Amino acid sequence: MPSPTVIVTEPEFKRAPEVFTSSPDMTFVTAPHTEAELSAAIRKERAGHVVLGPMPYTGRLYEAVPRGGVLARYGVGHDGIDKGRATGAGLLCTNTPGVLHQSVAELTMLLILAAARHLTAVGGAMRAGRWAPETGVELHGKTLAIVGCGTIGRAAARIASAGFGMRTIGVRRSAGARNAGGQEFHATTDDYAGAVRDADYVSLHIPALPENVQFLNRDRLALLPPRAWLINTARGTVVDEAALYDVVAEKRIAGAALDVYVNEPYVPVNPGRDLRTLSDVILLPHVGSNTADANRRMAERALANIRLAEAGDFAAMDLLNPEVLERRSGGQEVRRKDS
Repeated sequence: MPSPTVIVTEPEFKRAPEVFTSSPDMTFVTAPHTEAELSAAIRKERAGHVVLGPMPYTGRLYEAVPRGGVLARYGVGHDGIDKGRATGAGLLCTNTPGVLHQSVAELTMLLILAAARHLTAVGGAMRAGRWAPETGVELHGKTLAIVGCGTIGRAAARIASAGFGMRTIGVRRSAGARNAGGQEFHATTDDYAGAVRDADYVSLHIPALPENVQFLNRDRLALLPPRAWLINTARGTVVDEAALYDVVAEKRIAGAALDVYVNEPYVPVNPGRDLRTLSDVILLPHVGSNTADANRRMAERALANIRLAEAGDFAAMDLLNPEVLERRSGGQEVRRKDS
């Protein structure tokens, strides 16, 4: 049987080329990540599966991939994939959970440290030829409220607690997360207001689900104490960026350190509220999971899901839309394209 052809979007291929080039059981073709060009490449190469990044896909992609194919998200967040449309087209959607938590958690701590020691301000002054030291604070004994007690949130809590002696409070977002958290946290709670009231840092680790859009809105931002820094390495849509601009500009919180944004590359949601103009905002270009280690693991996990689909072992996949297995086409369950 010929090896399956897999299209890999160019940004994702460049992050782990050694994984793709060392997998002889598949034929790989790279393609631009824009939906029109990606869809055209799928049709041209008659590819059965796609490895893709975070870009939103809303139309042509679901018509280009053959029924039974895999949309393998290179990463954890999958808000860019329309699972309902994919299910209707008989496509298997997967992601790569559990392989990037260390990288994102480490970046979370880097942002907290940068805030604590005014890293961007003093570093920028040095580059400009100014000797302008500022007094920072130690992290030991400070309180870190972590909103979202999943794998990444727990990893951040572990590093903060065991490595820096911080007091970590886990904030659960749903009843389904009732048992989330463990020894990494000094306490867990459903009470957001109580958790952030005395926090020095508030870090977001919740997914971009519809119920989490602008979770950190004007009202919840108002509950943070003036000394608090907001850290967001989750998804930009979980924060009301216009409201965040206002509270930082008005010195109602100490600042914000962000790796993710509503619009990426970053464009302010309100032209008059550009976060880049505020000195107390640290901005990074969505690099949380972009380490050589996490990139390799994400590529390997994406290909593992495709191999499982080829083998018909759907139960072992990181399947985001298991209902696709129950849909029928012409009286038959959705199966591999060659079954």
